[in-house]
Amino acid sequence: MQELFRFVENPRQCSYLPYETASLEVRLIAYMSPAEYGVLLEQGWRRFGMQMFRPVCPACTQCRSVRIPVDRFTPSATQRRIWRKNRHLRAELHSCFATQEIVDLYNRYQHFMTGHRGWELQFSNLDDYFRQFVSGSGCGGKQWLFYDGATLIGTALMDEVPGAVSLVYCFYHPNWRAHSIGTWAILNQLDYAKKAGLTHAYLGYWVEACQSLTYKSNYRPLEERQEDGSWRELTVQRPHTEE
Repeated sequence: MQELFRFVENPRQCSYLPYETASLEVRLIAYMSPAEYGVLLEQGWRRFGMQMFRPVCPACTQCRSVRIPVDRFTPSATQRRIWRKNRHLRAELHSCFATQEIVDLYNRYQHFMTGHRGWELQFSNLDDYFRQFVSGSGCGGKQWLFYDGATLIGTALMDEVPGAVSLVYCFYHPNWRAHSIGTWAILNQLDYAKKAGLTHAYLGYWVEACQSLTYKSNYRPLEERQEDGSWRELTVQRPHTEE
């Protein structure tokens, strides 16, 4: 592993829970092997671009690192219905790259979520997208492209390490929202992991009180990382909606 630097950011308003104070430990990593990355995932780290990060908030522990044991995953009736509904869609797996078509789709999704969920408006160009999603992907990064016929309707960023995948980010065209593309993308990646004989699918952080993250508890069983580094099954009610 080649780490360039590490720092802990100054406390700030939390992006998930505005009434809480947040702080991240951040590591800028020029190179790491997939095996080294897998160890960091098990320790609760998350990757975007060349940055690895994890919460070290001063007085809040509501960000919980969660993962799905792939061989024990059982889709709900709603998830099975979504899987059947989207049988006509095509999923292609590639190495990570950036095109204007992908960036335009990302910006369209961000604009929609600003109005739908109150997200802070973000606009990316090719360089921004490359820094955020393509850089650092040599450690196992992959990119799913989802098509309805010849139309690109969604993209999912996924990292693969020995024994596991990490579901990094997904975005889609709002016109296909009724197809629950977010849910279908996760099911597609879980199907890939199962067929590849992988053990876990990491979903990043789950915050029960954050509406944008509640969907993660729809996937059962779900394990959460404990302070001592062990993992145990999370017991929580499923939310009523699928993304």
